[in-house]
Amino acid sequence: METIITGNNCEVKFGLELPTVIIGERINPTGRKTLAKELSEGKLDILREDAKKQTEEGSDIIDVNVGAVGVDEVELLPLAVKEVMKVTDRPICIDSSNPKALRAAIEICSYKVLVNSVNGKEESMEEILPIVKETGSAVVCLTMDEEGISDDVDKRFAIAEKILKKAESYGIKREDLVFDCLVMTNSTNSDSAKITLATMRKVTQTFGVSTTCGASNISFGMPNRDLLNIHFMTMGILNGLCAPITDSSIKGLKKAMKAADFLAGRDPYGMNYIADYR
Repeated sequence: METIITGNNCEVKFGLELPTVIIGERINPTGRKTLAKELSEGKLDILREDAKKQTEEGSDIIDVNVGAVGVDEVELLPLAVKEVMKVTDRPICIDSSNPKALRAAIEICSYKVLVNSVNGKEESMEEILPIVKETGSAVVCLTMDEEGISDDVDKRFAIAEKILKKAESYGIKREDLVFDCLVMTNSTNSDSAKITLATMRKVTQTFGVSTTCGASNISFGMPNRDLLNIHFMTMGILNGLCAPITDSSIKGLKKAMKAADFLAGRDPYGMNYIADYR
């Protein structure tokens, strides 16, 4: 089973038996005061530069999030997606919890996008899944619901199963569901990484679906975060991680991912690994 997202003359495939791809995380105002300020002023200069730079660094998909204080997402998100498409041929991950903004942004994108995201809340499923079905998009599925994010693997798994069944009731194909088993900060709960990886392993082994995660969350509050992020992602690849949302500029990340793909049997005979080495 493989998930396919498209861009301008570009197609990105990912899945449990395919090489890992990167969803570039940097177009997100959370924790980025300069970007948040620009977006609140309706400016898109930093956004364009981030899209170009992430493409050059090897991001396979570009996440676009304009959810800053003072921003009308319904108005700005479509404009942001349009500007990103002008400077990169990469597929787009449209990142918003606002259904009207999502629909407006999808409608101006002539390619198959990844919607980020739906969760296990009934309201979320009823608002987002019809949009996904009508537009032929793929969607990120967060393993949380009205009770928040559980530290129990079985509860996260049950939410994943609920979303999957609801999505299939709308006629959404399983290959268009990309499950996010949720990465929490390991510095505040030493079991966070284990919980995420165990959930991911159970979801992929049971349903055969693609996965993603906000990989950088794991290292908040710790020194040398890049080292922790790289090791977490290689561990993730061995447990079913297909398309991490991360910073493609992390030194050594892409080489580590290629090594993990080879060791996980997702790069037959190490052809991608060898090509990168050469």
